[in-house]
Amino acid sequence: MNTTAAPSFLDASQLRYLATHTPFYYTPRTALVSWLPDHLFALAVPIIGYWVLSLFFHLLDISGWKWLDKYRIHESEEVKSRNLVSRLDVLQAVIFQHIVQTAIGLWWIEEKPVGAEVDHVANMVRLAGPMAWLVRLVCGEEFGSQLLSTKGAEGLYTLYWWAIPTAKFLMGMIIIDTWQYFLHRAMHMNTFLYKKLHSWHHRLYVPYAFGALYNHPLEGLLLDTVGAGLAEWISQLSTREAMLLFLVSTLKTVDDHCGYRLPWDPLQLVSSNNADYHDIHHQVIGIKSNFSQPFFIHWDAILGTRMTRKDIELRRQQQKEKQLKAE
Repeated sequence: MNTTAAPSFLDASQLRYLATHTPFYYTPRTALVSWLPDHLFALAVPIIGYWVLSLFFHLLDISGWKWLDKYRIHESEEVKSRNLVSRLDVLQAVIFQHIVQTAIGLWWIEEKPVGAEVDHVANMVRLAGPMAWLVRLVCGEEFGSQLLSTKGAEGLYTLYWWAIPTAKFLMGMIIIDTWQYFLHRAMHMNTFLYKKLHSWHHRLYVPYAFGALYNHPLEGLLLDTVGAGLAEWISQLSTREAMLLFLVSTLKTVDDHCGYRLPWDPLQLVSSNNADYHDIHHQVIGIKSNFSQPFFIHWDAILGTRMTRKDIELRRQQQKEKQLKAE
């Protein structure tokens, strides 16, 4: 650790604080799984997450538990009668997408230092100068200097271990959302793209969990694999940050297609973009709405493509009134 360039407010005690404090999520291990490097584990984690969560919802589907009926968006028989593709075909297509996703990932992802391989104290010291300038700018020279001398190390700790990773993660989420919204919408607005590519996914009129990534192979590559890669690259995520983003976005995609409104499902509580919201998009009445996925609904709200259950009820009521007037 080189501390010769440390700003004056970082005395020996503050440097010791930075060297001895790490957040609960940090591990100095250079591999989370002893036999697999982290950059390869990052490719495996979203696939493992996909099938574990899909299996959970599939078990709910076949359980026959009556208490689940009130949470189902569609009756079980609708899946068999209204979908235009077999479960076996869906399974094969998703496995193929995961193979392609992994192959592209092996080419794309780079091995970066992790755990104890990273000199975190030196990284924090490099942030000290810009942080000190900003604190003095906002708080004034005198009070800012006093604040830095007493709480500077704690501020650096919070900035490095919490604020910056959170900002990078949120940026990654926004990039994925933006990429998927505009590409997804284009595939609905352009007849050629819809017929040749996106219509595959809409063979599942009634979505279910392991069909979340049932796509034309080219769409799967462009929409999911390329979008995740761009988010990782633009946000400058570390290997473990990228691993978490890939996992969360995958779990969210599976959950959005699960077919249940579950009041205790954390993935449905954190955002309005949930299974019920995306189910509207899979219905005829909402097929030109609710393009946002997988995290937030801001693009639908901003660009006027958001549709709720109340909107559907209102539209159907208006249609009935028109019919009555015509009679």
